[in-house]
Order: sequence, then structure tokens, then C-alpha cells
Amino acid sequence: MALSKRDKRNKRKLRSLRKLRNNLERPRISVFTSNKYITAQLIDDRKGTTLVSASSIEKDLRELFKGKRNISVAREVGVRLAERALEKHIEMVSFDRSGYKFHGRIKALADAAREKGLKF
Repeated sequence: MALSKRDKRNKRKLRSLRKLRNNLERPRISVFTSNKYITAQLIDDRKGTTLVSASSIEKDLRELFKGKRNISVAREVGVRLAERALEKHIEMVSFDRSGYKFHGRIKALADAAREKGLKF
């Protein structure tokens, strides 16, 4: 039986998540993209809590990038996530791409977070 696109992504997601969960010293950045939005969260797997989040759904970002759903929006989400993490004195993180390929919006978000000072 052939797997659907969603099933393949979930399979990749679980495989990478197993590797990331072995390193509990660092919180992980979990990324989710839909056709319209991109969301990133900084998650502490020990406690199972979200420490920081940033999303293109936030009202000020929606107004700033009205009608655009591309790399520039993902960059801004990465910058905001990094700024909020650094405010809470979090510098070392792991990057969980959630089964998405590391290019386009995912890569833009990661690069922007790195430029702002997060290390992963």
C-alpha cells in the first residue's frame, strides 16, 4: 500500500523526533507550516511545556505581511522566536523540522533564528 504525502511526513517527523528527544539538555524548536501560516515553538521536553512561541498568525505580523505567505514572513517569525528566547536567557536549542524538507520557509526561519543569536 502506498503512503500518502501526510503519512510520509509523519514518518519522517517521528524518526527525527526520536533522535531529538534523546538530547533533553536543550529545548527544541518545533516548526509547523500550513499553506497560509508558519508557526514555531520552543518546547521543553522534560516538563512538556512550551517556553516561547512565534507565529505568522499573530495580529501584527498578519497586518505587516498582508497577502504574503513566503520566505520573508518565515524570516520574521524566526527573528521573533529568537528574540523571545533570548529574553528568557535561552541560547542553545535543537531544531525539529517536523518532517519538512530543510529548504524554503523552514530554512529561512532557522537561518533568521541563528542570525539573531540562537545556537543549534
